[in-house]
Amino acid sequence: MNIEILDPTQIPDWDARIASLRGATFFHTRAWAEVLSQSYGYAPRYFVLSDSGKLKALYPMMEVSSFLTGRRGVSLPFTDYCEPLVPHNEVFQVFCDAIKQEGKRRGWRYVEFRSGSELLQDKPPSAFFYRHVLDLSGGADQAFLGFRDSTRRNIRKAGKGPLEVRVENTLDAMKDFYRLNCLTRREHGLPPQPWHFFETVYSRVIARQSGHVVVAYNGREAVAANVYFHFGDRAVYKYGASDKAHQNLRASNLVMWEAIRLYAARSVKSLCFGRTEPGNEGLRQFKAGWGADESIINYYRYGLAAGAFVLGPKAVSARANHVFSLMPIPALRAIGGLLYRHMG
Repeated sequence: MNIEILDPTQIPDWDARIASLRGATFFHTRAWAEVLSQSYGYAPRYFVLSDSGKLKALYPMMEVSSFLTGRRGVSLPFTDYCEPLVPHNEVFQVFCDAIKQEGKRRGWRYVEFRSGSELLQDKPPSAFFYRHVLDLSGGADQAFLGFRDSTRRNIRKAGKGPLEVRVENTLDAMKDFYRLNCLTRREHGLPPQPWHFFETVYSRVIARQSGHVVVAYNGREAVAANVYFHFGDRAVYKYGASDKAHQNLRASNLVMWEAIRLYAARSVKSLCFGRTEPGNEGLRQFKAGWGADESIINYYRYGLAAGAFVLGPKAVSARANHVFSLMPIPALRAIGGLLYRHMG
């Protein structure tokens, strides 16, 4: 098998090539590769297997090079999950060997695989997360029947209030989301991602109709907003934010319901709610309340020097979260602008 290393940002028909691969999602697309490479300077190194010019298998990889955290290969940075698109284990092993060889040649400290549990089931995971996927194949009304009673009540309550929900594809909507995202990240004790990242998401994804910003307004003020991506018959809820001062309006519930109705009307078969940290029980319960099926996402880290799968780093300490939660938003934005490209 002859494996090539390609850069999808330089291949105009990339999405058409991957469309025939079983399991392809938005995270395998050219748009997402452009977002990651243009926002943070990561180098796309997508391992592909072709036959007569037709793509047969794919393992996306980005090279993250940082003077703070070293050089490594990640599939993919800031991506909830990225399944290898391979037909069977034999091909997967060939890909892994090629990735390890390239990593040694490039001086990577390690390789991180974000998913691939079925193929790496005998290896120790470096971290795990929860994933929730909602089946939309029966339509929005059928999905509504599967929601938790409290979720249905919150949707009805929000619908009777002063809120207006709009599906947007404008830069102004992305700016509304970013303001709310800064508030939400501080509430969680974390710096927000830099604005130029979301500006690139807008130009490469939202403006090209590969995603939407769904915003709830109370009068002229945006009080909740989510960012969604889609590819083929799958959609993903990637980012969510809200103003806690308006929590009583249940705006986040109405935003999610509008997105579910939108995608169901477009014959999208599933909506993934993304990954959830094991310690974030509140978010896990929020997602479960929509009737979504829960599964586990395992991450795997292969240390090239050790020649073995190794454990991942420790999470940010509660003390650090507390310090961040007390900082003014401009200071947090500055920190995020400095640190995020090193964290991928």
